[in-house]
Amino acid sequence: MINYEHYTYRVTWSEEDQEFVGLCTEFPSLSYLDEKRVNALEGICNLVKEIIEDMQANGETVPEPISEKAYSGKFMVRIPPEQHRLLAIRAAESGVSLNRYVSSKLV
Repeated sequence: MINYEHYTYRVTWSEEDQEFVGLCTEFPSLSYLDEKRVNALEGICNLVKEIIEDMQANGETVPEPISEKAYSGKFMVRIPPEQHRLLAIRAAESGVSLNRYVSSKLV
């Protein structure tokens, strides 16, 4: 059983709607609007809970919460050779490995 509270939620202001909008990263098509921030969060959480229950009842695959996924810490990125060379130079000038230099730029 998937716990709806383990999903990635965010509340932001919508200038267009003049309300707070609750969002869930794992369900990008869902949103919940409310005048109060706390209500927008509660609303999107309840909406996700309902959607999960509906998907399970219909035998659909429910997205796994990002927080429960295992990550290796490795991923491959292809870049032009010139950019690779430039990054290697900058890493050497900084006195760190290329991996450490690039990972520091990703955050």
